[in-house]
Amino acid sequence: MRLHPFTSLAAAGSTAVMTTAAASLPLSLAVIAAAVCLSVAGGVERRMAAAAAGILAPLVLSLFILHGLFFPEGAAVLAQWGPARVTVEGLQFALDRSTQLSASVLVLLLCSFTISVPDLVAALSARGVHARFAFVLASTLTLLPAITTRLGRIRHAQEARGLVITGGVFRRMTAFRWQAVPLVLSLVDEAGTRAAALEARGFGGPGPRTSYREVPDPPFQRRLRLVLLLAAAAATVVRLGQSWVGS
Repeated sequence: MRLHPFTSLAAAGSTAVMTTAAASLPLSLAVIAAAVCLSVAGGVERRMAAAAAGILAPLVLSLFILHGLFFPEGAAVLAQWGPARVTVEGLQFALDRSTQLSASVLVLLLCSFTISVPDLVAALSARGVHARFAFVLASTLTLLPAITTRLGRIRHAQEARGLVITGGVFRRMTAFRWQAVPLVLSLVDEAGTRAAALEARGFGGPGPRTSYREVPDPPFQRRLRLVLLLAAAAATVVRLGQSWVGS
């Protein structure tokens, strides 16, 4: 069954909200495993892995450094260097937060890598959303996959010219400049080209619009979206209630 773009967005958003609100390590690991399996089934595992590594690696590292070494509630000390203390509680807290963050990022990345941009634009336009806003929203959701693909092409082109990207950290940081500059320039040039194309197609014009693309929206998926949104809202309310009771 083909998912409506709104169903994909509702599933990804509600899953991220419920996983964060539940703050459960087994649930976070289950969501991570499900996201990985779905990415393999969708054939986007390599691109998603590269994007996830770039996003999660510095965040997870900072969580373990901050909470693993400077967790004030930590009692079981494993090692200590002056004010820095490695505690079991700090490592456990960092692990819990890292898995929650990883689960949320992976489901959102999975949505952005698998959602159909033309279907999303057509669905938003059918709901009365202005065509220009619909295109901007769809482009924002797919910006990271587009950047990942473009960066891979630039890296291959630079390697063909003799640029050595593999190696130590310093060599990679030096090579990053040779990839970042053409990436930014190409994105700016593409933005101008897309703007001209949108104007030529009358995206900024007033009046009613029609679309050749029809996106089926079965009643079951509409009910499913409502259930997902209500579940996410309920999980948030329960989490806030537990915080208020605990304080």
